[in-house]
Amino acid sequence: MIACTSASMARVVEAYQAMRGASFLVAVIFADEIGDVRRFDTPPQLMAFLGLVPGERSTGDTVRRSSLTLAGNRRARRALVEAAWTYRYPARVSEALRVRLEGLPKAVRDIAWKGQVRLCARYRRLSAAGKKPPVVAAAIAREMAAFLWAIGREVAPS
Repeated sequence: MIACTSASMARVVEAYQAMRGASFLVAVIFADEIGDVRRFDTPPQLMAFLGLVPGERSTGDTVRRSSLTLAGNRRARRALVEAAWTYRYPARVSEALRVRLEGLPKAVRDIAWKGQVRLCARYRRLSAAGKKPPVVAAAIAREMAAFLWAIGREVAPS
């Protein structure tokens, strides 16, 4: 059974749901696994914690990039990758999303809309470039984490 342990956590979970694809379950998993996003100074730190950054196998002057490190939090990473699949479709505010957006601060709604427009365009651009769908979903999940970081910092209790 999933339950929010405090009112401040419930507020953060509601704010995370402003993002398309971040249903209640995804928002709760992200909030539970990450905790307070203020412990990450920058979005790349959060992305690295989630294991959504490329690995590197370098020696001397040779730099070799590899696939995702997968060194981070498995549960949160999987939830974000599954949520990223919703960005295959054009940016729009569905009725379900409109209901979730009611009562949220304007700053959170603006971050969520900016994220939706950017992530939908990025999905199309990467797909058109010939990237495989799972690779595109992982790239979208990585960037989605940055928008969730911004939302979390906006509504985090002081």
